[in-house]
Amino acid sequence: MSVAACLLLYSVAIAAAAPPLLTRMTRDGIAPHLGVAAWVAAIGSVVLSWVTVAVLLLTQLIQGWPSPGLSVISSCLANLREVISGRAGVALQVGVVAVAVMAVSTALGRLGFRLRRMRAQTHGHARMARIIGRRIDGLDAVILDAPERAAYCVAGKPHAIVLTSAALAALDERQLSAVLAHERAHLTGRHPQLLAILRGLSTTLPRVALLTIGAAEVARLLEMCADDRAARTHGSRTLLGGLLALSGPGPIPAGTLGATSIAVLDRAGRLAAPPAPAQRIRMRVLLTSVTTIITAGPLVTTALAAAGVMLCGPMAL
Repeated sequence: MSVAACLLLYSVAIAAAAPPLLTRMTRDGIAPHLGVAAWVAAIGSVVLSWVTVAVLLLTQLIQGWPSPGLSVISSCLANLREVISGRAGVALQVGVVAVAVMAVSTALGRLGFRLRRMRAQTHGHARMARIIGRRIDGLDAVILDAPERAAYCVAGKPHAIVLTSAALAALDERQLSAVLAHERAHLTGRHPQLLAILRGLSTTLPRVALLTIGAAEVARLLEMCADDRAARTHGSRTLLGGLLALSGPGPIPAGTLGATSIAVLDRAGRLAAPPAPAQRIRMRVLLTSVTTIITAGPLVTTALAAAGVMLCGPMAL
């Protein structure tokens, strides 16, 4: 099956090449929104390619039953200089497809379980914060009495922004507004939901570097996205002062997004010395181009494979 084989080759190439390439391109956070888009495009295209390959293999098995016809494995490998020689019978065909379907089903089941568990955890945390915390008029946050300085948001029904009493005491009025704007940017941008999916994928397939590195890099870039959103309204220096006032070893609950939980030094550096306009334009063009290429990759690969242009086109046995 040419389309399935070429999609598989494409996904392997992207999974290997994307982590070092995108890490270098997004390291400085010059265009964090586009950096997030590039990482999500790479991860989404690879995962979608794997699911499509499994579906195509299963479809061929059903259509070709009980005659082996063009074996998936033998046809693809024959075009790859017959890495494995000989004809593949029904037993091998069934075995390969069964393994692929079981692997995809198991992975999807584990992912669904982890997402449900994380959702229950964050919703429960938001609910308990609203129950045990206190409110202050004019402040859209829940105050928890604690000696550690912490500010974070948590997805729930409804969402919640949580401040400890120590954090409230450490921030002046302008810094407090900037920190709250940072947390609101996370919630309005649906950052917790995106990170939950990426972290679920990375824990489901921990050996895939694209997923593990991508989840960590997207978390860092989303903090920078929220920084930029808050800085546009309250100023970079004010937000920087708020982040420095909250910096410390205070614990942030799992599944939440804390203002000072990720890459504080990198974020402080870019807030103190924003990149030049020429750098921003150059990086935006570069990241947009890379994202477009990655997004179009599966479609182009499928079209070329269907047209018989690529190496793994069908070959009669």
